[in-house]
Amino acid sequence: MPELTEEQWLNVEAFRRLIDQGFSAGNVQVVDEICADDLVEHQYGFATPDRAGVKKGIELIHALAPDFQAAVEAIDAIDDRVWARLRAWGTHGGQPLGGPTGRAFEITVMDLARFRDGRIVEHWGVPDRFAQMMQLGLLQLDPELAGTRP
Repeated sequence: MPELTEEQWLNVEAFRRLIDQGFSAGNVQVVDEICADDLVEHQYGFATPDRAGVKKGIELIHALAPDFQAAVEAIDAIDDRVWARLRAWGTHGGQPLGGPTGRAFEITVMDLARFRDGRIVEHWGVPDRFAQMMQLGLLQLDPELAGTRP
């Protein structure tokens, strides 16, 4: 596999910073520093498909789970895109999703961010909300159909 260019390394570090300072720490100001003015957010469920929507998404996550954290477990860059697999976890302690259940959740998130001039201009995020809802007790499946996770 080819080595990353300096620009790709900078993109990877910017993405990590967005996850660490933005999503994990809840600092919405970092969105303005890392995402372009014309960011297009493709993740379903954001209030608006732009920087304001990403900020509201961060606020919602922390309202749902004040102890929310995310960690990059795998990351790579190809051309102007950064691909990442994250592990996210927290405890449902807020009002979203019907009030606090006190239950913990841990999910996988797949991310793709396209960069231009060192800033994110497009983002696709795929959190495993199905698993999250099951862990919070908000979605029930027949045990024979649901299977088990080791």
